[in-house]
Amino acid sequence: MVDVSPREAEVLALLGDHLSNAEIGARLFISVRTVETHVSSLLRKLEVPDRRALAQRAREVAGGGAAPQAPVLPAPLTSFVGRVSERAELSELIRAHRQVSAVGPGGVGKTRLALAVASHAGGDYPDGVWFVDLVPVADPDMIAAAVAVALGLGEQPGRDMTESVLAALADRQALLVLDNCEHVLDGVAVLLERLLAACPAVTVLATSRARLMVPFERVYPVPPLSLGVDGESDAVALFMQRAAAVGWPLDPPLRDQVASICERLDGMALAIELAAARYPMLGLDGITAALSHPLRMLTGGARTDDRHRSVRATLDWSHALLEPADRALLRRVSVFVAPFTTSAAAEVAETEEGIVADGLARLAEQSLLVVRTFPGGTEYRALEPIRQYGTERLAEAGELVESRHRHLRWCLATAADLAVVRADWRARFDPVADELRAALSWAVDRPEQRMDAYHLARQLAEMAFIRNLVGESQLRYEQAAALAVEPAAEASMLRHAAAVAGCRMRGDDMHRLWQAAAQAARRAGDAAGAASDLATAATNTYRFWSRFELLPPPEESIALIREARELAGDDPAAQAAVALAEAGVLSDAFGAAQGPPDNAVPETIARAERAVTLAHRTRDPLAEAAALDALTGAQCWAGETFTSAATARRRVALLSSLPAAPANTHELLDALGNATEASLGAGDLPAARRLARQIADHPLLVEVGHRATSWLLVADALAGNTDDVLAGSVRFLDAWQRAGSPARSVLGPAAAGVAMIHGLRDDREAQSVWTAVLKQLGVSHEQTYGYGPVFDAMLLLHRGQAPEALERMAPEPGDVWKSVTWIWLHWYVALRAEAAVLAGGPGARDHLAEARTVVAGNVVAEAMVQRAEALLDGDQQALLAAAGTFDAAGCRYQSARTLVFAGGGHARRGAAILGDLGLAPMVPCRLQITST
Repeated sequence: MVDVSPREAEVLALLGDHLSNAEIGARLFISVRTVETHVSSLLRKLEVPDRRALAQRAREVAGGGAAPQAPVLPAPLTSFVGRVSERAELSELIRAHRQVSAVGPGGVGKTRLALAVASHAGGDYPDGVWFVDLVPVADPDMIAAAVAVALGLGEQPGRDMTESVLAALADRQALLVLDNCEHVLDGVAVLLERLLAACPAVTVLATSRARLMVPFERVYPVPPLSLGVDGESDAVALFMQRAAAVGWPLDPPLRDQVASICERLDGMALAIELAAARYPMLGLDGITAALSHPLRMLTGGARTDDRHRSVRATLDWSHALLEPADRALLRRVSVFVAPFTTSAAAEVAETEEGIVADGLARLAEQSLLVVRTFPGGTEYRALEPIRQYGTERLAEAGELVESRHRHLRWCLATAADLAVVRADWRARFDPVADELRAALSWAVDRPEQRMDAYHLARQLAEMAFIRNLVGESQLRYEQAAALAVEPAAEASMLRHAAAVAGCRMRGDDMHRLWQAAAQAARRAGDAAGAASDLATAATNTYRFWSRFELLPPPEESIALIREARELAGDDPAAQAAVALAEAGVLSDAFGAAQGPPDNAVPETIARAERAVTLAHRTRDPLAEAAALDALTGAQCWAGETFTSAATARRRVALLSSLPAAPANTHELLDALGNATEASLGAGDLPAARRLARQIADHPLLVEVGHRATSWLLVADALAGNTDDVLAGSVRFLDAWQRAGSPARSVLGPAAAGVAMIHGLRDDREAQSVWTAVLKQLGVSHEQTYGYGPVFDAMLLLHRGQAPEALERMAPEPGDVWKSVTWIWLHWYVALRAEAAVLAGGPGARDHLAEARTVVAGNVVAEAMVQRAEALLDGDQQALLAAAGTFDAAGCRYQSARTLVFAGGGHARRGAAILGDLGLAPMVPCRLQITST
């Protein structure tokens, strides 16, 4: 054991406190020379090289080998939530770098994150973790004193506070947390430069709203709390926990509403905590409403630091640190609700771009703006509480109206530039869309800005439509109509709105808007335009009857036609529109869904042909396409299946090259639907699937997925494409349920087709689900006598229940022709003939003869009749020929079914194909051929 005298032990202890020789002498009342003698003796006895080693040995002796522990970190009053990745990233940084600055705006959660990281890292620092709050420090020269207080150091004679701090930490392995540095940045930078040089084992973690701007600094930007998806996020977790802490726990189903609140608060931790604290008084609905004035609502909170008692106080602290020019820039760019560029800010602030660039950089340094650099440039954004704060300051400065006006001018110029559609149009529109909407929202309430608001609403409507935001497009067109000064412009906007409503399958809106357009046209003195609008409103009640919630009575449509006829005069376009209305409405005595009576069919065709002729003379492809639609329907009612299919294809060809404007798109979507139906009726399944796929994939129909996919489901069901039906039915059902499960009989064929596929799979549970959907859609004449018996018969025949299938198709085709002509006549007749053959009835030959005449030209239906006749005759070669026809026609199910009928090895191959399709085995029938 080393022989150290009591006086030497006293000197050694004071060396451990990093006192100088003079300070030790003053403390022990001995001369400096005597202290030097004791120090030399200690160096020799303890066999250490210098005073630093003596200080280390002193601590070991005093603590039994352990260094003194730092004071306990400030104890948080609430639990720390989330931030898993941020904690890991910041912990890794302080292990790798000696000075790290956690930087972010006030209230983002810098201090709590730093404390969490420091607490977790305590074991890595033998000499402890020391926390210094710099908020009370107003003088940069007093920073060292604040650190000294945290270290437990007092004033020492002959040494300033900085030297005392450096001496105390010189040989310590410690973590020093300097919290809230933003208002004394220069002083912190000076201290840290000396500290890091003199204390090689010390690491510093600083929190600040701005960087220290020193070479040795490693910056960690503290992000807002994660917002996540589906309500799963740190922000939501914090709100839920803090609400529970005040005695008001929230049920999980409310997470989506909480997520919306957190998103509006931009994930700012302080704002979320303050909002959660108001939950008992306001509830979620009240908080959502109050967020229109967040700075007024986000107050309170048990904070010892007044800066954090409200979001406003936090921002006041940051604002006070800014130079006057930067304060002005902050308030002027607060009009931007989305990320903005330097050039945009320069226009709105009416300041030279170079000066604005410097100012934006300084605001970003103070964490008042979020900056993002990408290949195309740099953009800035103010978090929502900061933006609201800036807007208040803008109003206080009396600059709000002028700044809003400059922002509106910038938006109009931006919209005009976007009107030039280029390959990168979407990438340019999305970032500024919210900006345009905000400018419009401000302008609509100011009479002096009415014309600018009109132009911006019109431009937004056009762009929203191209961007497939059809709901917004209709809204903006109606808004533009309300803002229009001239009645003619109002009428034009209303027509566009009506066309968009048509694309959205909103028949009632479409009807209302066409009539409103007619009224505006009359006020503008445009009698011919009003006539066309009124005639179109009447026409739509029969052309688009399935899109109405409440179909207008025939008397109303007839009155509209009468008024349109009086206004049309000799205007060719108006006359064509009236002729089209007469071709549909006046010929439809029993309602749009069932077509004209027998004796009215020739007159219906004649009216439709006249409408086509008049429309063609106008050289308006939309008018001609609408007239061709009427002709297609009339030809179907006349039983001219293949002629109507050709007319439908002609209509699609006429429209396909037109630009994607609302009216053009509306007409094209309808044409694709009619051409799909006509192709199904003619047995052209590949064409039907191709056309139906265009509808299903059209981006404008996202919000009506049940309508978009319905005919593709029918085509796939008839073809037996099981996997495609199962996949498409998920989208159909989800969209239908989200739309409120509307009772639309037009959706019946799709539901019946899906139910049949599940029946063929022998999945009785799924089949019952879709049977229930079919019932909800409502029973129609077509379900009873059209698609209903067709799909039912296909399933019954698969199960070997031919008599039941024949019973389901008992009505003669001639007795129910209105229900089966449009699509289902050939399918009905062919399946009825097959059921008669398989049931073994005495009239099978008669059924075959009748069917052969009716389905001539329909390859699928002809192959069905050929198969039935081959079964009756026992002709295996004819069956194999029919199987080949089905294959070529894209009907794998019917091909496999025919092979099973052919027997032997063919039957095994057919059964394997049915298995590949996911279908249950067919039930054999007495006519199935058993030999090879």
